[in-house]
Amino acid sequence: MASGDLGSQHTRDYLDISDFSPNLLDLLSNTLVLYQTVPYLPVSALLNVAAASRSFRQLLYNTPGVFRHLDLTRVATAQFDIDGVDHGGEVWRNVQVDENLTEDDFYSGPLRGIFSSLRRRNILQHVNTLVLDGLSVTSEFVNDILVDPSSRVRILSIREVKNLNERKLMQSLRYACRPTRPEDVPRLKALYYFGKKDAPPLLTAPSSAQVAPARVSRGANISAGWNHKSQHALKESIEGEGEDWYSRKGRMISKRIADGWAETLLDCREALSFDTVLCTGPRHRNSPAFGKTPVTPITANGGSPWGVATFAVGGCASCGSAPEGFTVYGESRPEELPLLSPAPLHSSSVKTATRPSPMTNGAGQRHEFVPRCLECIRERYCFSCNQWWCETCYQVPTREELATQHVHIVDEADGLIDHEMAALAQLKFKTPKITRSCWECEHNCLDCIAETQKRCHTCGGGYCIIHHEGSTLKLCDWCSQRGGRHCPDLY
Repeated sequence: MASGDLGSQHTRDYLDISDFSPNLLDLLSNTLVLYQTVPYLPVSALLNVAAASRSFRQLLYNTPGVFRHLDLTRVATAQFDIDGVDHGGEVWRNVQVDENLTEDDFYSGPLRGIFSSLRRRNILQHVNTLVLDGLSVTSEFVNDILVDPSSRVRILSIREVKNLNERKLMQSLRYACRPTRPEDVPRLKALYYFGKKDAPPLLTAPSSAQVAPARVSRGANISAGWNHKSQHALKESIEGEGEDWYSRKGRMISKRIADGWAETLLDCREALSFDTVLCTGPRHRNSPAFGKTPVTPITANGGSPWGVATFAVGGCASCGSAPEGFTVYGESRPEELPLLSPAPLHSSSVKTATRPSPMTNGAGQRHEFVPRCLECIRERYCFSCNQWWCETCYQVPTREELATQHVHIVDEADGLIDHEMAALAQLKFKTPKITRSCWECEHNCLDCIAETQKRCHTCGGGYCIIHHEGSTLKLCDWCSQRGGRHCPDLY
């Protein structure tokens, strides 16, 4: 065979093989690849792909589950960065406002416009997980999702939203979860509201090989390298903290909890899950240790008998447990488990939203925590090392006890008389385990205070090595920056 025939035969074989090489449509036609890909794409990208050709449109619009997870936080038309209409008599002239326009129509206008467009495309009926974090969401808008019979939303995230009336939201939730509600109502099963919205993903800096070598100085390369290392270290530290409640302990909810949320969680606990749970401290009626541990009930102070947990703590520093026991995944009731952040991408079930990641540091360990509100750990919890002491092991000294244990009668010989010495020998002083030694620090234990609160070797004044910038382990910030000069030297 001639060399020309061999070349043409090789070309035909190459063309025949290339005809069978997979393209994007073939890859997305695999439902496994499609379902693992679409949750990471914004809805605008999916609509752009569907508009590419008729085949893509049929694939995306006719495959169930493509629009199951809808995240509108990055949609430009959903943003609402306009201040309030009324500024104390000022005239708002940015747009023409209709006289019949209600406050809800104004603040929820961007989202209602998007929902109207999605409804016309027959997309909204397939949404099971809806993420609206940081957007302008009104209580009436949430109520429409609750009562709309065509809504299929099972997981709703409205963390750090704007223009939301909490009182009306509580009323809507309690009415939707009333005991006389119809069966299979509400269809919403999980609500993310109390936590912080998810941080945007950290952009990976380009490697040194990707940076154009031309006209790049050595100092610029060093700076880019250190920036890349710092971003990588920050990403690893964030991921290494683990999940809230189970792996990471401390303050879980930073926002102020309005009055009435504890009762709302109590009324909705069998129908709706939240990203927090009720506090199980022995001061509350829902606690298994209520009435069994010597504490002052909240009702004696005129407060609510229930509380919202804003802290997750481990076992007591003394006994390793808690009077009410632990909340354990797999053993506690489903309504006692909080929703974990972020909302699941590949599922819209509450079971998946409350399931922690498997432990990698050994078998036999349980996912457990103790949910507490601030009042139940006040003067019991160290904000530095996250240690705490339960009500059984430690009774917080009252102000009267702290005042009387420092008062002694001294005779003329500058000493205690005999019967007072005997009384003091039998008296058992209560030493506070938690105190506040710095105005900027929270309440800390004695060990953490000893590590952070120092006394200057030069002027003898006390200082905090965390909040007094420029201080050292031996000198305060004043003496350290001024070469040990005393205060009288300034005058």
